[in-house]
Amino acid sequence: MSEAITPAALETLFTGARTHSGWLDMPVSDQTLREIYDLMKWGPTSANCSPARIVFVRSAEGKEKLRPALSSGNLAKTLSAPVTAIVAWDGEFYERLPALFPHGDARSWFTSSPALAEETAFRNSAMQAAYLIFACRALGLDTGPMSGFDRQTVDDAFFTGTPLKSNLLINIGYGDTRKLYERLPRLTFEDACGLA
Repeated sequence: MSEAITPAALETLFTGARTHSGWLDMPVSDQTLREIYDLMKWGPTSANCSPARIVFVRSAEGKEKLRPALSSGNLAKTLSAPVTAIVAWDGEFYERLPALFPHGDARSWFTSSPALAEETAFRNSAMQAAYLIFACRALGLDTGPMSGFDRQTVDDAFFTGTPLKSNLLINIGYGDTRKLYERLPRLTFEDACGLA
């Protein structure tokens, strides 16, 4: 059985963590981005399918490619973030299943059903995006996930000629706590859960 993590770790990952919109002028190193991925990749996915593909946008040129896709409310915070992760899903993720899931012919589950492949890739890449957020928090970084962007514009700018499609964006860096909103409420157990 797994051991419970400390209250301080729970605060870092959940209760004290915030969605950031403002960023300190501190870069995120390539090594840190590798460490983030090396943590997030261990999160479970269906049949270990691991469909998420990530582009870490850091350069001025990369941010300019991203600019036309951003909603007005997400423009300034994304352009000022040290890194913006485009979390995409690979429409041909199943091609790697012989290595990732050698226990059976999982590839055939998806090659025979394009609808199942798309649903699986989208759902599991969204889970992997959550793992990325927690990996960032575990390494002392802040995040600002968002869906306020035009997916087709992102796909045309970054994924033309590939089987990749964008799912969501996550700004990554060291958050400026002076620019945080008041903590918003969450639904109670009774509002959000049932017992069967």
